[in-house]
Amino acid sequence: MAASRTPAPVVSRCAVVLLAGLTLAGCSARGGADGGASTAPGATAAVKKAAAQPGGRTAPVKGDTFGCLTPEQAATDSIVFTSATGSPTGGFLTGRGNTGIVLAHQSGGSVCEWKDRALQLGKDGFRVLAVNSTTGDQAAEIEGAATVLRREGAWKLLLMGASQGGAATLQAAARMPLKPDALVALSAPSAPGPPGTSGTSGPVDARAAAEALAVPVLYLAGGRDGASVTAARELSAAGTKAPENRLVTVAGSDRRGVGLLSAPDTWETVVAFLKKYCT
Repeated sequence: MAASRTPAPVVSRCAVVLLAGLTLAGCSARGGADGGASTAPGATAAVKKAAAQPGGRTAPVKGDTFGCLTPEQAATDSIVFTSATGSPTGGFLTGRGNTGIVLAHQSGGSVCEWKDRALQLGKDGFRVLAVNSTTGDQAAEIEGAATVLRREGAWKLLLMGASQGGAATLQAAARMPLKPDALVALSAPSAPGPPGTSGTSGPVDARAAAEALAVPVLYLAGGRDGASVTAARELSAAGTKAPENRLVTVAGSDRRGVGLLSAPDTWETVVAFLKKYCT
């Protein structure tokens, strides 16, 4: 296990802007010029070579394009790390800053769902790790991704997940010994069901996780997606320990998960929430 390292001193935009009393513009003074970033030494120590995956799944490979990364992005930012249960897991690591964000995709998806948003967040001064879920335990993958970002020197940690990835984000946050600073759940289902079943949280009991959480949470659902609105209300109602428990219903939208973020106002709402909890 690699030892933690002390992060190089970076003047946070959040800190500077808060002191100046202005609107937040980002979470680090050194966002990547093109949204990409080479794997830092701390992350390199956490990256493992791919091993055979259980259940016949394809083992992740460092440098994988996932079907959407450019060759340059894959060469520098496509990594393999270890989940909390020891399984090799692929991911896209981009951006630069003292606040880390783990992104979890919805059932049947991949890193590609999050690629564009990951690059945007990277430019805003966040260090972002989008997880490519393949091990069957998405919450453990999220926990492993959080470990990578903390070892790199992230002072703050944020989690964001879509649909079943949102439910897994809640579970991961609830069981992490070192809690995240805030999380966002997009169209997260509340009721467990068979893995991969649409409209359920898979093997995750998202409601129980929401009950246990004592960190700020933002729940979002499309106003015309009745099942997601119901689930978001249930999860928000269960989260009585959260210091900020915010529920946003996107009027007129039937989109789910990452698709909700296609509306500029919704994306701005999410980014503003994230920036409240950056360094």
